[in-house]
Amino acid sequence: MDYSTKRNSDPGYDSEELKGFARSMSELQMLLLILVILYFFIPTQPVTNHDALITTMVVYAAFVILFRYFNFNSRVSRWKLALETWAMILFITTVLWHTGLVHSPLLNLYLLVIIACAITLGKEMTLLEVFLIACCYIHMGYTTYSVGIFAPETFTLLMAKFSPFLLVAYVTSMLAADILSAKKKITLLSQTDDLTGLLNMRTFNLIMDKEIARASRYKQPFTIVMIDVDRLKSVNDNFGHPAGSRLVRVIGNSIRDCVRTSDVLARYGGDEFVLLMTQTSTEHARMVAERIRAAIHNTSFDMNGSRVTSTVSIGIASYPDGVETANEVLEKADVALYRSKQSGRNRVSYYVEELESVPACA
Repeated sequence: MDYSTKRNSDPGYDSEELKGFARSMSELQMLLLILVILYFFIPTQPVTNHDALITTMVVYAAFVILFRYFNFNSRVSRWKLALETWAMILFITTVLWHTGLVHSPLLNLYLLVIIACAITLGKEMTLLEVFLIACCYIHMGYTTYSVGIFAPETFTLLMAKFSPFLLVAYVTSMLAADILSAKKKITLLSQTDDLTGLLNMRTFNLIMDKEIARASRYKQPFTIVMIDVDRLKSVNDNFGHPAGSRLVRVIGNSIRDCVRTSDVLARYGGDEFVLLMTQTSTEHARMVAERIRAAIHNTSFDMNGSRVTSTVSIGIASYPDGVETANEVLEKADVALYRSKQSGRNRVSYYVEELESVPACA
């Protein structure tokens, strides 16, 4: 994934979404059980085997309780949700078997599975489960009519009763896909900077907090690189704010081209950028920073017949190489950046106790 352009900032985002789906699935399972229990006590047509139906309800209730109990503290995943929908299909089919097969008033319970699957598991899995339901339905139809199921009138009647399932599956899947697409766009907009398309600081801070916790626990190195555009105010004054905005975009793209896709790049402020390099020492970060500095030094663009150029000043701080506490790395990188500004700009400085400066390459 390209962290410099977009990333699901909250590492628990998908997990929280799946937990929400799991809670909804649990409620659907309870609703399914309640409907079957109500029908058992108030049937609209005779139940062919009361003992078998009671056993089916008890077994399914036990499955739901045990599945939830054993997975209470485990990570929710889509295959677990799929397993629950398959269990629902099996339960409904068994219930229908004892309440009238294709003529059972409970046939529409399949709609609960289709809707749940479309919302949580996507279009492909929904089509697969509709096919599974269709196989169960045809098998029950064959049990009811034997070879007579293939008679045009009978087959047409059965398909007419099944067509609402296909329609619900199609419409629900399309709506769920549209909602998911819109949610992704909204999420991306909330995570990125409008001008550059890079991550914003809210998103960066969430990722940074996780990296600090990981680095502190496992003593793995990481580096922060602070990048500041030199004399952006002069560009705004001489060429106008549109030129300054374009310069910020150009520099953002240049930095993005110089870093790894695993690095986390964000716009820190008006003319500053911040780069998080995981499992990276100061020495490697210095080489990357010099590459960034040189790339921007050689970048320019035309603005109303004039060439706009700029340079950047860069500060580096690494944990545990030079900075003893992980949560101080960002602050120390800013100190190193200030040293680059003081030393004449267009250069890279890295933080150590003595704040030794690395001269800019010619």
